Amino acid sequence: MATEKRRVEVFTAGCAVCDKAVKLVKELALCETCEVSIYNLNDVCDSMECLEKIKLYNITRVPSVVVNGVLAECCKSGPVTAEGLRAAGLGECRG
Repeated sequence: MATEKRRVEVFTAGCAVCDKAVKLVKELALCETCEVSIYNLNDVCDSMECLEKIKLYNITRVPSVVVNGVLAECCKSGPVTAEGLRAAGLGECRG
């Protein structure tokens, strides 16, 4: 039976605070089922997909982390935290 991937998207500006958030995500998303994508908004993607995703996820600040299409609660009003990422489902390996 195939296990569904957990899609994790990190939106950054390439700053030191963003780098810490990326490191934290990578520390928590160690499962084979986690697929992590990093979007540095200073290097806008050629396809403009990252800008479309910002609108789709209603991202108003960076760093921000989206798990399976849902902006993590900790990213809506405060810093990216391990507790907030765990609440969004990171750090829980599935099958």
